[in-house]
Amino acid sequence: MKENNNKFIYWAPRILSIIFILFLAMFSLDVFGTGLGFWATAEALFMHNLPALILLVVLLISWKYEIVGGIAFILAGVAYISMLLLNVGRFEWYALSYSLIIAGPAFFIGILFLIDWRRKKIN
Repeated sequence: MKENNNKFIYWAPRILSIIFILFLAMFSLDVFGTGLGFWATAEALFMHNLPALILLVVLLISWKYEIVGGIAFILAGVAYISMLLLNVGRFEWYALSYSLIIAGPAFFIGILFLIDWRRKKIN
């Protein structure tokens, strides 16, 4: 039973990270409907995928060093909430609830990475 828990704690943040990164990358597909030229579309696609690419690098590092993934995904969630609230202009509670759609999974993944790091540290 303990072996199954260890496998779950090991694989859950990694698989959820991949799904989360693909979810973020999906939002960049709207650049194809803008009617831009090839290079402008390529630039827009790169700019829209920059957060997903950064999180992909974080995932690759945190595959071995879970503490990096734990801290980075939590900071990514905090950064997203901060940027969203700063762009709203004035504070509205609904903006905070909307931001949890993106930041919530990032927090959850970060916590799972920290749990895995702690489990490895204890063993």
